Amino acid sequence: MRTVGRVTTAAATAALLLGCATGPATSQPGDDGKRVLVFSKTAGFRHDSIPDGVAALKQLGAGGGFTVDATEDAGAFTPGNLRRYDAVVFLSTTGDVLNPAQQRAFEDYVHRGGGYVGIHAAADTEYDWAFYGGLAGAYFQSHPAIQPATVNVEDRAHPATAHLGPTWERTDEWYNYRSDPRERAHVLASLDESSYSGGTMNGDHPIAWCQEYQGGRAFYTGGGHTKESYADPAFRQHLLGGIRYAIGAAQADCRPENGYRPLFDGTSLDGWRQAGPGSFTLSDDGTLTSSGGMGLLWYADQSFGSYSLKLDWKTAGDDNSGVFVGFPPSDDPWSAVNNGYEVQIDATDVPEKTTGSVYGFQSADLKKRDLALNPPGEWNTYEIRVQGERLRVWLNGVQINDFTNTDPARSLTDGHIGIQNHGADDEVSFRDIRIKELPAQGD
Repeated sequence: MRTVGRVTTAAATAALLLGCATGPATSQPGDDGKRVLVFSKTAGFRHDSIPDGVAALKQLGAGGGFTVDATEDAGAFTPGNLRRYDAVVFLSTTGDVLNPAQQRAFEDYVHRGGGYVGIHAAADTEYDWAFYGGLAGAYFQSHPAIQPATVNVEDRAHPATAHLGPTWERTDEWYNYRSDPRERAHVLASLDESSYSGGTMNGDHPIAWCQEYQGGRAFYTGGGHTKESYADPAFRQHLLGGIRYAIGAAQADCRPENGYRPLFDGTSLDGWRQAGPGSFTLSDDGTLTSSGGMGLLWYADQSFGSYSLKLDWKTAGDDNSGVFVGFPPSDDPWSAVNNGYEVQIDATDVPEKTTGSVYGFQSADLKKRDLALNPPGEWNTYEIRVQGERLRVWLNGVQINDFTNTDPARSLTDGHIGIQNHGADDEVSFRDIRIKELPAQGD
């Protein structure tokens, strides 16, 4: 609950910009950063945008601190060579591009934690290889003509989509898929089928998603058919964020997410009330940012007793805030402090008062927390799950706390939720507060 001054940090990164290789490239002396292999072999239709995609990915690597090697040689898929890479990008591959031994090498690579990025026709690849189909998330079925469409951005915390607004207007060749990946993967963005002609997925049309898959990390985007895509700053940032997730340079919650309803969707604070001094500012892009305090913005329309609460948050520097749960209705913010529990946001406080802790009661698992936490300036996602008197916390998909209330003066079985504006020197932003009610007991 302390007030601190602003601490800002900056890090400079450098990477080698490699030329396009026709086979596996040789590491350069001194390379100690992340390394990505871009694979663009085609055994079916060949996209004329592939050279533009390779060039863009190399430029992104040069500016993003990772080295990019590019190849169309399936001979790169050996256990020894794949171990050199943090992720493999399938750039508009088509058809059967790997033989059985190469497939086994790639499966082992993913099982050992390797990353996968699929771009556009990566979904039109290896139809008879079930492992690959699961990794990509869905197979291509058909597409209409190239045309503009509206993309609904469902997750604005993932590094591939955090730079976007709630909708994204762009022109591309929009794939229809043979199945809906939503139950298996975490959907980042979907198409508004009413905004273009030729969608066949009955109104639920994911177009970008991520998942943890059999030990590895996977990101897929259906964009990238056109040459123009790779010159578009927003699409390039989309690719960069997907790669950063796949190589482990950025953290995100990529578990499937279904059944939540919004409490704050970025457009309205209906149902919310400010308790105490200070406020939250709602920006045009749907972000709430704390100002002054110490106060609390709380959801007054309903109390909750058994639920999964998810929300995205970001600090500007060494800032302080928190998410309160299990407190009675009151316009006094100290009522929440004295009667509820706070899941803290402040990465530099003492263990029982730091990010992921149940403030003043129980520290997070700091080793897991530190691995899961994105730094200031990047978005994080909390899941706070309350069932009975048990409170569990996930940070970017990793469980970091498991607390049970034993204080007879407090109870988690019925109460309100709120977000804290801590003080004049603390700037914390929130997006996309959503909830799913759960059975009273269970995992």
